[in-house]
Amino acid sequence: MLAGCGMIRITKQTDYGIVLLTHMAVHAERQYNAPELAAEAHLPLPMASKILKLLAREGVLISHRGVHGGYGLARDPRAISMAEIIGALEGPIAITECIDEAGDCAHERLCPVRSNWHRINQALRAALQGITLAEMIHPLAPAPRLVTLGRGAGLSTQQPPV
Repeated sequence: MLAGCGMIRITKQTDYGIVLLTHMAVHAERQYNAPELAAEAHLPLPMASKILKLLAREGVLISHRGVHGGYGLARDPRAISMAEIIGALEGPIAITECIDEAGDCAHERLCPVRSNWHRINQALRAALQGITLAEMIHPLAPAPRLVTLGRGAGLSTQQPPV
């Protein structure tokens, strides 16, 4: 989706879903009920409940009923990809709508860039497929700064920390 600042963005629902799932993945063997998970993740309960139901319906989570019920991961966090999570909450992953053979665009048959959009969509899906929920638990180390913009003095280079 395009946002006001010109970025491609996922919805808040998907963002919250990833927060909930990463929280659950830290203790993957544990079951969570919606109120405790919403409180622990600092998210609104109605939104958390909706997301958990969607993820259970799509097979990312397992729902257990009863007094000691709740939600648990359907598989090991290493077997759940970001593509699966985003697809479960957003629908098909693509930058453009012409992802299927028969789309809604009137210019589809004559579009000179359609095949390139297919390549881009496939690359995006492949990149998200290559990142697991287990990897999302651990923050990445910040990349070293190679170039810093000075106070109007132009470009200066820095050596990465040793």
